[in-house]
Amino acid sequence: METLTISHQKFLKTINNQLFIVLLLMVACFFTWSENVAITRAIKVVGRMGVMFSSILIYQKIIRYGSINSLAYKNIFSPILYMTYLTLGFISFSWSTNPGFSALQWFMTFQSFVFAYFFVKSLKILDIYFEGHNIRLYHLLGNSVFILQLIFVIGMWVSPDVFFRLTDGGEEARLGGTLMNPNELGMLAGVGCACLIFDLYRFKNKIWTIIKILIIMYALYMTGSRSSLIGVLLIIFFHVNQTKKKTLKFGIIAVVAAVAPFAVYSIILKGGDQSRLEEVMSLTGRLPFWKALITEGLPREPLLGFGFMRIDYKEFFQSAHTYPGKMTHNTFMQVLMNLGFIGFTIVLFQVFFTVKSVLSEQKEIKLMLIGILIPVVINSFTEFGIFGESNYGIMFYQIIIFSIAFRNNNHLTRPQKIILRKKRPDLTI
Repeated sequence: METLTISHQKFLKTINNQLFIVLLLMVACFFTWSENVAITRAIKVVGRMGVMFSSILIYQKIIRYGSINSLAYKNIFSPILYMTYLTLGFISFSWSTNPGFSALQWFMTFQSFVFAYFFVKSLKILDIYFEGHNIRLYHLLGNSVFILQLIFVIGMWVSPDVFFRLTDGGEEARLGGTLMNPNELGMLAGVGCACLIFDLYRFKNKIWTIIKILIIMYALYMTGSRSSLIGVLLIIFFHVNQTKKKTLKFGIIAVVAAVAPFAVYSIILKGGDQSRLEEVMSLTGRLPFWKALITEGLPREPLLGFGFMRIDYKEFFQSAHTYPGKMTHNTFMQVLMNLGFIGFTIVLFQVFFTVKSVLSEQKEIKLMLIGILIPVVINSFTEFGIFGESNYGIMFYQIIIFSIAFRNNNHLTRPQKIILRKKRPDLTI
């Protein structure tokens, strides 16, 4: 099919703005914007529900304006295994040690699942029926992250008590405050950098994009997130390895070489403090906690676990030699505890087929999805991650799943051709 997008620019601009707003709002709804529990729940549950329905309406608007649902499925093992994981999670309400909590977590995960489905489907339909449009997932996501990180950068100067979180007995202030876990905020910064780097390839005027990336990097530094810093460095070197422009490659390497030692020393090595360094080596107490989970917690419910997002019979798991924890700080350990070896096996195969499918995509899509996947997966080994309690990392992973799950069906039925000719006489079918 061929189409001229000039006559559709107004429509495409409107859709671009609407997709940006719903994505921004969806990510923002994961933050704790108020200390009032009722307001927070309204934002996180009701707000996300509204955004989810908005994504459906945008998709329907695109269909009504000048396209049809001609998408078929590919790489089906990735979405099917993810839906199998969700189905097992839903069934686990029957044996969960806290069915209400499990149901709430599952419902929020399902919300973002539906949102990701229609959001990505809208982008795929635009690719087919509005060839040459400039709406890109990396641009939408990168700018959404920039806006949110800018709020935190401004907030840290305007209201430091709200936007900073004191850790290590008040010795260290980390950006995030009560609004967001600093490590999760750092992961979001990594995703933003990964997405905006593609704008450097696309736009001739790179200054504004570089400013955005620098602001996000500054926010990342202020979070003090070690895992997120490692993720961003991997993303940068990944892109350096891809580019064929020697000047750009050496320039990026020079900047990273100048900044990285200072960042690694202050964030990862914590300024060389011996006591803090020992804490880092134990992953701030995570290693003994994981050992206790495997040796003491898992044998109690090895096959099907304690229920969706539950890791013990009580609200917190605690061993004699570890801190009490409500979540495992490792997404794969989380699945192992809440859905047992059965859920863990499903998840391992799901991740395998997702990564395999990403690597088989066209170059631009593959590079973009790998860039998003790097900080999300790294975060999964130390925080909530892609199979943990509800967070925007799960939504990003769901977007990746659907980004590799759709393809265009070139063989339209006769009724589809008739409908399409009525809607879009400018198309050559």
